[in-house]
Amino acid sequence: MPQDLAAPAPVAAADSAPVAAAPGPAAAAEPPVGTPAKRPPARRDPYFDNAKYLTIVLVACGHAWEPLTHGGRAATAAYLTVYAFHMPAFALISGFFSRSFDMGPGMVRRLLTGVVVPYLVFETAYSLLYRWAGDDPDLPLSLLDPGYAMWFLVALFIWRLTTPLWLSLRHAMPIAMALAVFAAVSPNLGGDISIQRVLGFLPFFVLGLKLRAEHFARLRTRRVRMLAVPVVVAAFGAAYAVAPWFNATLLYHSSSVTEQGLPRWAGLFTTPVLFLGALVLTACFLAWVPGRRWWFTALGAGTMYGYLLHVVIIKASRFWDWYDHSWLYTPLGQLAVTAVAVGLITVLCSGPIRSVFRFVVEPRMSWLFHDRTDAGKRATAAAPPR
Repeated sequence: MPQDLAAPAPVAAADSAPVAAAPGPAAAAEPPVGTPAKRPPARRDPYFDNAKYLTIVLVACGHAWEPLTHGGRAATAAYLTVYAFHMPAFALISGFFSRSFDMGPGMVRRLLTGVVVPYLVFETAYSLLYRWAGDDPDLPLSLLDPGYAMWFLVALFIWRLTTPLWLSLRHAMPIAMALAVFAAVSPNLGGDISIQRVLGFLPFFVLGLKLRAEHFARLRTRRVRMLAVPVVVAAFGAAYAVAPWFNATLLYHSSSVTEQGLPRWAGLFTTPVLFLGALVLTACFLAWVPGRRWWFTALGAGTMYGYLLHVVIIKASRFWDWYDHSWLYTPLGQLAVTAVAVGLITVLCSGPIRSVFRFVVEPRMSWLFHDRTDAGKRATAAAPPR
């Protein structure tokens, strides 16, 4: 999930779920003095690439379905069901791939080039788009007030920087949950750097830091998959029942409960309940993610591209009233919107698109950083002779 949203430094940067390959016969040979030790080749785990691709598909579908919620109860139920867990799943997987983040030079470099630079570029571009397409030349340009989906990059940056802290705490999850509750009951917390969402989704990221591969393996059993089906059906049924009156902004964690018309004490309950519900649905989703290689597996390495680029098209659909056609609100039209969203995000995660936009999504920026090869040579030259 970014470079992809879920890779370390990053959802975002190693783009992989690396599994160390077995060393060959020559691996035991000691390298000459001064020669950098070569790491054994790594291969990607198709399960996690599949999970990242399918998660970004849900993100695209959720954004595409939003206008349809004004015209149909079933569409609203689908929207609520997906929004109940798709960003929590994103945050959890991002946390899982951030476990190795230790503030080392390589990690910091990837954090800057894989999260900070894309955020600066795309947040500026989106703000200019809003000015032009929205015919609002006075719209302020503020990098501290992320627009639309850009909040996740800000959150990912903050979460990654604090990863060593969460890994060192003995009771990290209760503390993260307490911060999420604090955000829910604090109307004056402010909107800068999307702090409400940063704290609201923090427990999922911290939980991902604590998970191991074997935890995901326990979900991929026939029994869990069979149990997941009635759970998801029940969740959709509950969403369908509450669709006419439920406030979907509770799922965004973008504001306090008092700003949504609820008493402050309600945040003490809504936050843990939404967390548990999202966790159950995320487990159901991960249980059905295929573990072997599929045609879309390679697309899991390009989720950052899909995440950043699809926002332009989503916003264009709002600015130019693409949804002003009554047939889109029919069952056939809703299926058509879903198919277009899936096709669009698939193309945006593909190799050709990544090649075109790599200079802004995964810039090398070697001019800004010390070359690691030169640094290694200097360290070798400074080392005392053996």
